[in-house]
Amino acid sequence: MHRDSLFYQLFAQLPQTLFDLLGRDTPQGYRFESVELKQTAFRIDGVFVPPDPSGIVYFCEVQFQRDNTFYERFFAEIFLYLRLYRQTFSDWQAVVIYPNRQAEQECFEPYQLLVNSDRLRRVYLNELGSLEALPLSLALMQLTVLPEVEMPTAARLLAERTRIEAVPRPEVIMELITTIVLYKFTKLSREEVLRMLGFTTEELKRTRFYQEVYAEAREDGLQQGLQQGLQQGLQQGLQQGLQQGLQQGLQQGLQQGLQQGLQQGLQQGEAAVVLRQLRRRFGSVPNDLEERIRQLSPDQIEALAEALLDFTDLEAVSDWLDHSA
Repeated sequence: MHRDSLFYQLFAQLPQTLFDLLGRDTPQGYRFESVELKQTAFRIDGVFVPPDPSGIVYFCEVQFQRDNTFYERFFAEIFLYLRLYRQTFSDWQAVVIYPNRQAEQECFEPYQLLVNSDRLRRVYLNELGSLEALPLSLALMQLTVLPEVEMPTAARLLAERTRIEAVPRPEVIMELITTIVLYKFTKLSREEVLRMLGFTTEELKRTRFYQEVYAEAREDGLQQGLQQGLQQGLQQGLQQGLQQGLQQGLQQGLQQGLQQGLQQGLQQGEAAVVLRQLRRRFGSVPNDLEERIRQLSPDQIEALAEALLDFTDLEAVSDWLDHSA
């Protein structure tokens, strides 16, 4: 995932971020867009469109690599937009977000007048201030440029702030924190990142990530169990059909197969959730351990699902099975 897409998510989910940067109260009704100017294949990272033609349109660009022709392109895109959509706004403002001053191009000519005017606001993320004092939206921006060694502590701080502060849509902020950390720590799973942020077992189960994984695995297991149950039911039906009459035997066998398939599907779905979580955390699961888990009853699988997030290795899983199964 590129940083542009991280900032796209941030602006799309929390459009007040731009106005926090500008130190202004967030006006109502603005929508965020990434606009392609098709006549020239120009694309502006972010356009904040006012709700009516009397408002200000804001152009926002995220620039993390030095480009000594950046302002040529940026102002060309802006003025083409102004020409194409003049009827939708009354004034305009531009914002460029840099990680630091070293990422900005060296020479501004012949755009120096515009660069130094009130039309353009240049933001350097490493100069915004401390994470503790910044609004959460701006602290999320600063999190993207922190060194790897500082990020775990900073991310936990922002996660804790999200829990205790009265912020709108806290689940969105938590998801953005997780995504930013995953971008930096590519070898960690999402579950490992969530635990690094201090999520408890119960909080982790309420995350969208866990629920999506659970639903997907449970559906896979249900389908597999239904298929196996129906096959077994058909075989039973054929055997009964030879003894009781083919039509009656098949009907009874299929009915039994459906019931058996539902029961097996639910059990295998629960087992699939547990096995998927174990593979995400510890890699491959030995065949004998996987078979022991698949043989558990629904109640035992539910108890294992409650306990597995506290395991530190597969040996702990085996010990739990020895004492609980």
